[in-house]
Amino acid sequence: MTEKSFVDYYEVLQISPNADTETIERMFRHLAKRVHPDNPGTGDVDKFRILVDANRVLSDPEQRAAYDVDYQEVRANEWSLAEEATGVSGYEDDQFLRDRLLSLLYVQRRRDVEKATIGNVELERLLSCPPAHLEFHMWYLKEKKLVERTSRGFAITALGIDEAEPARNRLSRDRLLPERASGASEAGQRIPIGPGDDEGPSRA
Repeated sequence: MTEKSFVDYYEVLQISPNADTETIERMFRHLAKRVHPDNPGTGDVDKFRILVDANRVLSDPEQRAAYDVDYQEVRANEWSLAEEATGVSGYEDDQFLRDRLLSLLYVQRRRDVEKATIGNVELERLLSCPPAHLEFHMWYLKEKKLVERTSRGFAITALGIDEAEPARNRLSRDRLLPERASGASEAGQRIPIGPGDDEGPSRA
């Protein structure tokens, strides 16, 4: 059962997940009178159908036990989502990643205006970012019209160029790169993270 198709039967019956059979039956009868299709004032066919399903499942010990497994899983996912939403570091990491993404695309556009695109796989490699995560950031930047999708990948727009300098300033406050960048430096290469970092391999 997916979260989209999951129905909280405890919420439907307005009871606690710890409610006993007697409470389930009492609340079902109370609510059924209100939403029964024959009730001219508050009758609702769809609500009545869901109410009947809720009572059928929660009144049967075996069905309720199976339902409670899905219920606990959905609740755990909701708590995880809420915990992530209240965190701060995740948002800071997202901003840092988008800044680096804009800087990379800026440098590519600056090097070759006509061939300004960087492919998805290459972006994933340069940013050490999984496809699903990168997709979110590209969606955001496209909606802001800072980048555009091409047949070969993504390229920065004129609006993105205007945002690239503030992004570079934010990046300059913390020049530490992921571990893979250290390895690249040891190999005598530089990974561009700002608009000015487009000189290519180090000549040290």
